[in-house]
Amino acid sequence: MPFANFKVPEKTLTPKQKEEIVTRTTELFVEIYGERARANTMVLVEEVTDGGWGVSGNVLTLAMLGEAAPADG
Repeated sequence: MPFANFKVPEKTLTPKQKEEIVTRTTELFVEIYGERARANTMVLVEEVTDGGWGVSGNVLTLAMLGEAAPADG
């Protein structure tokens, strides 16, 4: 079963964007493995709490990066 796990900062994606990640990732696996992969492809989009992620040993927050959360849509 193809499986993809996306971990993203909390509240940075709209529901529509998450749906697009699931759809496009599934289509990519189908392109690679063939149509038989569609029914068994699992895509998980996990939102990580702000401050619960980091780069190069530094904990990052959206405020530190000057990012604004998108409007729900």
